Amino acid sequence: MRLLRLGPAGAERPGVLVTDSDYIDVSDRFGDFDGAFFAADRWAELADLVHQRAAAGMSRPIGDTRIGSPIARPHQILCVGLNYAEHAAESGAAVADEPVIFTKAPNSMCGPNDPIVKPLGGDKLDYEVELGVVIGARARYLPDDDAAAAVIAGFVLVNDVSERAFQLERDGQWVKGKSCEHFNPCGPVLVTRDEVGDWSDLELWLTVNNEERQRSSTRHMVFGVLTLVRYLSQFMVLEPGDLLNTGTPSGVALGCPDYGYLQAGDVVELGITGLGTQRSVVVEAKEWMCG
Repeated sequence: MRLLRLGPAGAERPGVLVTDSDYIDVSDRFGDFDGAFFAADRWAELADLVHQRAAAGMSRPIGDTRIGSPIARPHQILCVGLNYAEHAAESGAAVADEPVIFTKAPNSMCGPNDPIVKPLGGDKLDYEVELGVVIGARARYLPDDDAAAAVIAGFVLVNDVSERAFQLERDGQWVKGKSCEHFNPCGPVLVTRDEVGDWSDLELWLTVNNEERQRSSTRHMVFGVLTLVRYLSQFMVLEPGDLLNTGTPSGVALGCPDYGYLQAGDVVELGITGLGTQRSVVVEAKEWMCG
């Protein structure tokens, strides 16, 4: 299934995409695609409802309706740094022996086509196309890859937006450069694990103003999806609905000075095989402000 949430920010309604442009509203039976939904393991009930309503002609066109993140605000957003060897090299860093883990504020999440907000005081705004993994069940001390696969609900397209001046030029942890508002565009859909196919070989790409900046495949990850899920479960309890951003390939502005950092008015587009596309326009925080 392809889950999505539609409507104004903060008032999205859950649905399931049945064609590229039509969906089934399920908000009367499922309050939201949040931690409680994933924990309840109601996948069969959801699939039956969608089948019945599609057969009854109850699909609706998305049209101009805003698409939100396909999952509600998670308990945590966990991220992996330097998980593609070429990106580590362009960043001037060695490939780590263990995954480099950091977090983003959960309220940095936004819809796939919402603006990217350039924060006040920032001047090195960067982009990162990434495969996102949504956790579907509470997990701790996972013993092997099979156990790791069993707790994955599905996969999403993510842009791990970064303010490099905050991240690298200010004392402290990376979280300051990763957590500003609208720094985690997510979606448009969550594609369930059974429909993604070989998630170890998905193509990723990103353009800025129609100029290609990033193109790679998840087969080039240093640490694969199952390794990452299993690894994280050794150090923390993963909760239903948590999001894991698995790292970006080479081509970010940080590693390619000729590209330049993002400026207001730039258009960032990105995609991953089978997970849809995003299109975001960069705006100044003072223009976007600020409810």
